[in-house]
Amino acid sequence: MKNVLEYKNYIGSVNYCSEDSVFYGKMEGINDVVLFEGESVSELKKGFEDAVTDYLETCKEIGKEPNKIYKGVFNVRISKKVHKEISIIALKKGIKLNELVNKTFHYLVNNENKVLK
Repeated sequence: MKNVLEYKNYIGSVNYCSEDSVFYGKMEGINDVVLFEGESVSELKKGFEDAVTDYLETCKEIGKEPNKIYKGVFNVRISKKVHKEISIIALKKGIKLNELVNKTFHYLVNNENKVLK
C-alpha cells in the first residue's frame, strides 16, 4: 500500500481520521506546512493538487524557493552488529564507510522498484 500522492514532482502524505471521516495529508519536501483534506479519495486528490498549485504560485509571487534544501548529512541508527559488518565490507573493498553507504544509497535510488517491493 502506498500512502502518498504525487503531483508536479511533489509528494503528499496521506492519512485517514475515522473520528471525523476525513482523509488528510501534508505536502512533503518543502520548508512550509501545507495541509490538504477531502471526504473522499477524489476530493483528497483534488485538495492535494490545488494545494500544490497554490503553494507554487505563492512561492513564485513572493520569490521563494518552494523546495526544501537538503544538507546531504543525516544520522542513521543501526545495530552494532550491522555497523560492524558494513565497516568490514568497506574495509575489504578499500573504501571509507561513508563511500560504501553513499554507493548503497545511489543503488537504491536507481533500483527502487527492484529493491523495495
